[in-house]
Amino acid sequence: MKKLCAAFFTLLLCGTTANAGVKVMATIKPIHSLVTSVMQGVDTPTLLVDGANSPHTYNLKPSDAAAIEQSQVIFWVGHELEAFLEKPLETLGQKATVVSLIDVAGIQTLDVRDDKNFETHKDNGDGHDHVHDGADPHIWLDPENAKVMLQAIAVALSKADSENATKYNANAIKAATELNALSSDINSTLNLAYGKGFIVFHDAYQYFETRFNLKASGAISINPENPPGAEAMQSIRKRIAMDKIRCVFSEPQFSDKIVDTILEGSTAKKAVLDPLGSNIDAGPKHYATLLKDIAASFRSCLIN
Repeated sequence: MKKLCAAFFTLLLCGTTANAGVKVMATIKPIHSLVTSVMQGVDTPTLLVDGANSPHTYNLKPSDAAAIEQSQVIFWVGHELEAFLEKPLETLGQKATVVSLIDVAGIQTLDVRDDKNFETHKDNGDGHDHVHDGADPHIWLDPENAKVMLQAIAVALSKADSENATKYNANAIKAATELNALSSDINSTLNLAYGKGFIVFHDAYQYFETRFNLKASGAISINPENPPGAEAMQSIRKRIAMDKIRCVFSEPQFSDKIVDTILEGSTAKKAVLDPLGSNIDAGPKHYATLLKDIAASFRSCLIN
């Protein structure tokens, strides 16, 4: 009986170890969605920046610090986006495998636009620097980059949890196939939007624009507490008239009073874009829903 019990408990322990997977964290909702897709049937990753919070201005809570310390694999875009996480990763996350997705081989990066019509965003007094030097960090808004990230996520998870490698790889392949269909759908949605002028609230959509043949005419400052001055506002109004701007986009994380002021006396329309999908439930369907919503906003404002 004792030998039987010992064998039984050994089996239980081994089974628990084999199916436990690894403790995984992803920083923002779109990345969390991709990681969740790869981990389906194994476990669910922790999401760090939830709700309407922005990675530009996020402040870690004690529970976040504990989660970082317990994580075995952490996926983030990189210091270009989540600068607040650099020091915590060096200390709390030193035992984890940290994957900087912007540095993954195969990711197509675009330089930050330095055109005079796109504002650069300097420190707004909250202790966070909003200037992105070099590569534009919003890489997830190109589904081709998302496909590369899926593969990188599967590789990292397979190294950390080899017993579930087959499932991780199969999930990544399935998700990438679904992204092919998503891109085709978005191309169809936006096939009449080419050449239509628009202004975004902040310059986060360059990857989406490039992939789907759109081009913003400019951006407004991202800091709602420091709106453009009178001269800048006048410049934006002139651009709306000269470039025949059809739409000016606000973002749900910030007040749209700036956009309303800019549009006074203009025939251009107002709509909403959200690069993070703050109002979309986290999970494996988040990423596709995010891109569909962005495409629908462009279509509604630029075409309809």
